[in-house]
Amino acid sequence: MNCVIFGAPGSGKGTQAAALCEAFQMVHVSTGDMLREAVRNGTELGKKAQALMADGKLVPDELVGGIVREKILNLVGQGKGILFDGYPRNLDQAKFLDACLTEAGSQIDAVAVLDLDPAVLVKRICGRRLCTKPGCTGAFNIHFMPSKQEGVCDLCGSPLQQRKDDNEETLKERLAVYNSQSLPSLEYYDQKDLLIRVNADDKVESVRAALLGGIRAKCGCNKGCCA
Repeated sequence: MNCVIFGAPGSGKGTQAAALCEAFQMVHVSTGDMLREAVRNGTELGKKAQALMADGKLVPDELVGGIVREKILNLVGQGKGILFDGYPRNLDQAKFLDACLTEAGSQIDAVAVLDLDPAVLVKRICGRRLCTKPGCTGAFNIHFMPSKQEGVCDLCGSPLQQRKDDNEETLKERLAVYNSQSLPSLEYYDQKDLLIRVNADDKVESVRAALLGGIRAKCGCNKGCCA
């Protein structure tokens, strides 16, 4: 099974992606993961990407596309399913992804979208407080999951801080980019009857159950991946 997951910053995409991969035995891949792996493996495309990143330049779509194609052919060749996260970002990439999967003898089975009201996103992002101690995973939210003592990590007692980019102005910019880039892709997948929309303003377990149920219904295969 191959799926794509979409979600704005703060929608819980990372948490749900991990659960989907475990449930359907998919490999979680993102643009960043693929770039880093290509660089680490020293492929020709990886070397080109590394040179650009070393100069502080963005890696162009055509180069990212080449790395995506390499990854798809490798994983599908091993009989593995893929959960795409952060790719495709636009309609051209969505069409290119379809072409790569077709070349590999595969296809996208479902596209999951985590919908969340912008006001809730603001609270989720701007309310985050992270532990300042290196290695500590303490993460809290002043609105939904506050620490027992304000400004102090429950796990280690170190101070909590708000990330500089966790502010409403930056979030609005990120949301505008996400919406403008993702909308054409979502319309494309909707026309293919692959889209699953889930309300992400609920308990993690409830969102997960809705995603799992929706994907099983879309896939409906007899390969065992939907069991």
